[in-house]
Amino acid sequence: MKAVTINAYGEAPRLTEQPVPKVGPDSVLIRVRAAAVNPVDWKIAEGYLDQVLNVHFPLTLGWDVAGVVERVGPAVTEYEVGDEVIAYNRQDAVQFGTYAEFAAAPVRTLARKPASLSWQQAAGLPLAGLTAYQSLRAVRAADGDTVLVHAAAGGVGSHAVQIAVARGARVIGTAGEHNHDFLRSLGAEPVAHGEGLEERVRALAPDGVDAAVDFVGGDAVAVSRKLVEDASRIASVADMAAAEIGGTYVFVRPDTADLTALGDLADAGKLTVPLDAVLPLAEAAEAFRRSREGRTRGKIVLEIPSS
Repeated sequence: MKAVTINAYGEAPRLTEQPVPKVGPDSVLIRVRAAAVNPVDWKIAEGYLDQVLNVHFPLTLGWDVAGVVERVGPAVTEYEVGDEVIAYNRQDAVQFGTYAEFAAAPVRTLARKPASLSWQQAAGLPLAGLTAYQSLRAVRAADGDTVLVHAAAGGVGSHAVQIAVARGARVIGTAGEHNHDFLRSLGAEPVAHGEGLEERVRALAPDGVDAAVDFVGGDAVAVSRKLVEDASRIASVADMAAAEIGGTYVFVRPDTADLTALGDLADAGKLTVPLDAVLPLAEAAEAFRRSREGRTRGKIVLEIPSS
């Protein structure tokens, strides 16, 4: 099969021929239709997560996937051949990823593909959607709350805005001015990020906000602490200082129930997946370049045409 691989940290990803992965007892083999690109993918490729992940080479990159079940393991009863599925396919060892024509995924990482989403949109849902969903759960975002979303126009932030709005929250989202109309279209009130953010947020919410979720790092947690009375209602995926002040540092986990809930929101018309770029599998290096720039609006996705 064709797959995007590296043989050592720091190599540019390239399209190679690899064996079709074996299917364990609790896994399914997915014929991949699309795989989303996330910052964690190129960080793994550069070796930044070597201290926390067991990485083996040659490494097929990628964790997000949408596709069709090709084969099921002997212990699998939840899925059948031909089922359309999505997965946040993060496993304990990193080697057999989703930038490929086929990917093996444990059932604990899977959910049904939302019927309302394209293959490309569906591939962009798992990691970003789960990160947003689990971050909002950590801060107990609920109907009537005012929630501050840092980096609201990005892949994770755009999901968080929609999920919070679906819960009945008022959302204030930070982004560059060129993304403000985009945030309004998602239901958020935009503010420019950078110096003076606290004052700009207070111009919209004089008494501060009820909760804040940080998807960018920098001084986002410090600014949030000035705006949120209860520190336990601050969460960050980028800064462990959130936990140090009484909030939550979120490292997203595969979760079928959460992924199913996201799919239900999508099929109810309350959640879509904005796409920044859709590229062929062979252009993974270009996808990494775009992701590194950190200026995306929504998700970058690699697609594999059905054969």
